[in-house]
Amino acid sequence: MKEKKPEGWRPPANFSDVPSHLMAQVLVATTKLLSLKIGSVSVNINRNQLMDEEVRDAIIEAQRILRPLKLVVELTEDTPNKDWSNEEYISLIKEFIDYGMDFSLDDCGTGTNQMDQIKDMIPLASEIKFAIQNFGEKLRDPDIENKVIYWRDICKKENIRFILEGIEDEKDDALADKLEIDLRQGYYYGKPRLLKLKADDDEF
Repeated sequence: MKEKKPEGWRPPANFSDVPSHLMAQVLVATTKLLSLKIGSVSVNINRNQLMDEEVRDAIIEAQRILRPLKLVVELTEDTPNKDWSNEEYISLIKEFIDYGMDFSLDDCGTGTNQMDQIKDMIPLASEIKFAIQNFGEKLRDPDIENKVIYWRDICKKENIRFILEGIEDEKDDALADKLEIDLRQGYYYGKPRLLKLKADDDEF
């Protein structure tokens, strides 16, 4: 989700600042446009948004529109405004799963998605994502390699998908090959494109 500024389309500084009704409206409108064109849809939410009933209702409506395709709900690492418990999060995540969605833990190893904070959620997850760009280093840095291997091996143990994000060049791609990582994302493979919700939306 991006907002139009004089310098072009930019992501919000903080996604929690996006009003719930606006996020819900955009999510449902986007789903209607994409439902016949793509194989899967992922939506990123933070813990504040997970606890927001309007956002949850929009996600459920989006899954209804997409069916039989699955919506993947990705929980980001943003720090929440309140100290909700994992039990509260888990009960809501289970509702998504009951509606036929997949649950993903995004940007693991950063923010509130550290292992000690998400270990209770891992059994519910279909995938874990690790973003190398969050560390400001290249994948070929030995410390980053070790972190990638750590999360990759957790996914192998739990028999869930591991997705490596932030692949930006051939060296990153080659090392991901070496580490036997099949699922990857990054600018090396393609850049985001504007999805026009209104006729007057443009690139700049």
